[in-house]
Amino acid sequence: MAKARTAYVCSECGAEFNKWQGQCGECGAWNTLSEIVLESAAAAKSPASRRSGWAGKVDAPKVTALKDVRHHEDARVSTGIGEFDRVLGGGLVEGAVVLVGGDPGIGKSTLLLQAVTQMAATLPGLYVTGEESLAQVAGRAARLGLPLDGVNALAETGVERILEHAAALQPKLIIADSIQTLWTESLTAAPGSVSQVRESAARLVRYAKETGAAVFLVGHVTKEGGIAGPRVLEHMVDAVLYFEGDSGSRFRVLRAFKNRFGAVNELGVFAMGERGLKEVPNPSAIFLSGGSTQQPGSCVMVTREGTRPLLVEVQALVDSSPLSNPRRVAVGLEQNRLAMLLAVLHRHGGIVVSDQDVFVNVVGGIRVQETAADLPVLLAVLSSLRDQPLADKTVAFGEVGLSGEIRPIPNGEERLKEAATHGFRRAIVPKANAPKGGSYKGMEVVAVERLADALEIAE
Repeated sequence: MAKARTAYVCSECGAEFNKWQGQCGECGAWNTLSEIVLESAAAAKSPASRRSGWAGKVDAPKVTALKDVRHHEDARVSTGIGEFDRVLGGGLVEGAVVLVGGDPGIGKSTLLLQAVTQMAATLPGLYVTGEESLAQVAGRAARLGLPLDGVNALAETGVERILEHAAALQPKLIIADSIQTLWTESLTAAPGSVSQVRESAARLVRYAKETGAAVFLVGHVTKEGGIAGPRVLEHMVDAVLYFEGDSGSRFRVLRAFKNRFGAVNELGVFAMGERGLKEVPNPSAIFLSGGSTQQPGSCVMVTREGTRPLLVEVQALVDSSPLSNPRRVAVGLEQNRLAMLLAVLHRHGGIVVSDQDVFVNVVGGIRVQETAADLPVLLAVLSSLRDQPLADKTVAFGEVGLSGEIRPIPNGEERLKEAATHGFRRAIVPKANAPKGGSYKGMEVVAVERLADALEIAE
């Protein structure tokens, strides 16, 4: 086998060099050159030599008027796990390449092993492990009580040999655990390096698109929380899913950060148990405290993750500060936005917390990135400051502007429906989101236009 030609490209400016050097000769950056494979023109023109049963013959590309292109809905195959299907956009699409990242021990391998065994009847799978032995994988499957009919396993890290086995078996689903352990003979860099990760992923992506086989890539994360390897890895795949969760909690959250076949920021909730990951179809119930009475400093809000409205509890603690510069701590919310909201509370609500430490937390480890949390945060802060709980079974949502106005947010009716389903009897919402008549399915809806109105109602 002839060795492929390689080059070295600067990750900062894109300059290309024939050999490695410590400093880029174009931009002057240090240690930014990584090895890449230069594909010959003949290889680029050659058609795919292998096909699987899921995809038919690939025609030569030609220029076509866009209006004449026939399009159809992507056929989806269920993974057998409802929450997983939700995050994927309704199921798995043929030829899709999905990157799953998360902290060590969070449950990435467990979830994919459960999925490949559930889909074995419709999609014969190949589980490629580069970190564990086959005995370890089989032992985990036996411990979880998973059926193993129709699932083949391979302990291999060489991409060329993996593709050879795939060409012989023609699986319709391949799981590579993990992408950081794979390497290709065409590069001299060590496995796990930027160039090896990028080239190995490119080979698997090309195979998926040519054959129609779906591919899951397991990715390790760095201490900053991003997937280890080149950033281009996330651009090469069709979907990027992150497993999130606290090591001390049994609940896991699977979130879609990129999805060409579904909604971004879609959320799936799982509970880790002795028999593996179990889906949680009603996550709103676990994100609420479940206390019998309302406590000071607590406010329930309705956030939206992808296509799903979720009820989450926002807690605030306001206490006198011994420091000259009081602390502002936000967990699950953007800290700069908390500082801005406290300034609006002072300017347009007449509530002074400049000499108080303010701590805000979203229960359950959820990160709320939308502005619907503005009003619940301020109501929770006010409740903690005055040591008075809000009215029982009260929910709130709304964006607070710098001039003190309460702005509407999208999908207000769906949020009210979710709150009414869980037995809430009162909702404080922006006026533009309030239904006519002041009630919704037996729940009183209080419409507010200004922050001062909301604070008065909360009293």
